[in-house]
Amino acid sequence: MKMKILILGAIVMVLSGCKKLMTADPENQKSIAQMYTDASYAQGFLVNAYRSIPAYYDNSDYGTDDAVTNQKNNSYLQMAKGSWTAANNPVNLWQSAYGAIQYLNLFLENVDKVKWADDVQAAKLFNMRMRGEAYGLRALFTYFLLRNHSGVGSDGRLLGVPIITNYLTVNSNFNLPRANFDECVKQIYKDLDSAEANLPLEYNSVTALGQIPPQFASTAKTVEVYNRVMGDYSRQLFNALIAKSFRARTALLAASPAFQNGSNTGTWTNAADYAATIIDYKGGIGGLASNGITYYANTSEIDALSGGSNPKEIIWRENISTNNGDQEAQNYPPSLFGTGYMNPTQNLVDAFPMLNGYPISNASSNYDPTKPYAGRDPRLAYYIIYNGSKEGVSNTVIYTGSASGTDDGINVKETSTRTGYYMKKRLRMDVNRNPSATSGKTHYNPRIRYTEIYLNYAEAANEAWGPLGTGSHAYSAYDVIKAIRKRAGIGTTNGDAYLEECKADKDKMRELIHNERRLELCFESFRFWDLRRWKQNLNETARGLDVNANVYTPIAVEERAYKDYMNYGPIPFSELLKYGNLIQNKGWN
Repeated sequence: MKMKILILGAIVMVLSGCKKLMTADPENQKSIAQMYTDASYAQGFLVNAYRSIPAYYDNSDYGTDDAVTNQKNNSYLQMAKGSWTAANNPVNLWQSAYGAIQYLNLFLENVDKVKWADDVQAAKLFNMRMRGEAYGLRALFTYFLLRNHSGVGSDGRLLGVPIITNYLTVNSNFNLPRANFDECVKQIYKDLDSAEANLPLEYNSVTALGQIPPQFASTAKTVEVYNRVMGDYSRQLFNALIAKSFRARTALLAASPAFQNGSNTGTWTNAADYAATIIDYKGGIGGLASNGITYYANTSEIDALSGGSNPKEIIWRENISTNNGDQEAQNYPPSLFGTGYMNPTQNLVDAFPMLNGYPISNASSNYDPTKPYAGRDPRLAYYIIYNGSKEGVSNTVIYTGSASGTDDGINVKETSTRTGYYMKKRLRMDVNRNPSATSGKTHYNPRIRYTEIYLNYAEAANEAWGPLGTGSHAYSAYDVIKAIRKRAGIGTTNGDAYLEECKADKDKMRELIHNERRLELCFESFRFWDLRRWKQNLNETARGLDVNANVYTPIAVEERAYKDYMNYGPIPFSELLKYGNLIQNKGWN
């Protein structure tokens, strides 16, 4: 155990730049050799990387036009109000991601020397699988580094991050320059190629030799050996479908307006093609999960999860938690014994169309401002608690007006809403937070949803080929958005006339796709990054609505104070102090 602690600590020290603390201790060298005979210890390096994967629900929505929080000291709130600096960065992933990459590089340099199993076939399969996992995870962390820290450098070049593909020791050069953005994208693709070559699309046990994927058939001579390594038991580990998903995410990022540059070879066609590979695997447009719209609250489906299985909507998820009510404790309104952290804005509420599919600003929508929640997109009621909503185990009526006489009213107490709204998405309404009868339920956090990939395709296909173009595929951006809106119950009585208008205009379709992405992925930590890669306005004032009886009073809740250069995040100031070859992104000090 002492040797394990020493080497794991040494990895962290290397990444933090403390070279003088990393001495060539014979004990440390011995601990690397221990990997070769202790397969569990060797696998621990992968486990540490898994533990460092950024959270899907990171609540960065607080820093957007979709939400605010009643936590006055929240880092995203402070960031949005003007305190975002290279030294104070809530979205900094530099140290944690490079720390994980160090684990992975050390693992990859030693994986072939590990005795994974006594059985020769199983040992080779374990080697392939874990090698594939390591390459895939390295691509994952490089993607997040690129998303959070790439940008136009102070020298005018579009820069990524330092590419590190070998384990750094005390004798290594730590003063590495940033690679250009395109080089980083290609490195991600290269690692994903290696991951896909070594991994099955999904981990499923087989019943016959003919079901074993071709790349493993020459190694796995029996069903039992294949299932031992690549079967159901390995579910929720990195697989080739996850690799394809990160390829699609990376391509979408690279094609986006914020990264359009002569040195960047990424295209919208690439992004559409990569997303289409996953959609085709899912079964095309018809593969869209009918209940994916409420993935977080499909109670019977969630309660039945076992053996690492996924709901139809989910590509990858975290492990399930049972008897849990953490999200509800944080985000229920006070009357349901929650602390109401996530407060959706009127900006977001206004983005939900009417049931007939028209935006509420359109004359054909029939929107009535004296009945603002009537006849709206059903997703509004699925995702947001508004004045008059009935929620929780007792269908408690939630009154959000400042004069409502309840703790749920605007700014009544520290746990009350600031906007007149509470988040409902992510929460199960059958969780009871009453201290006299507290009960939790089964939950899981996603890592990748199929709906995201469908939306990625729609965005990229519209830019590449227009609303109705299909490239080499069987469906268009229009087809995807039509399916998503139909699933939501939009435009079912009028043929979705607004969508029919948009299909003739690439710009209008772009606005619609962006809005559908905003709605479908709200509170899932996408909006913060989408606004930046689209180069859209970051400074919309967060608004609310004070509803008292039949009086509706719009309120300004929170001003934003972002600068133009904040489309890109900074390189950590601490790293710039240590390494002179690092170039900061333009505008950051």
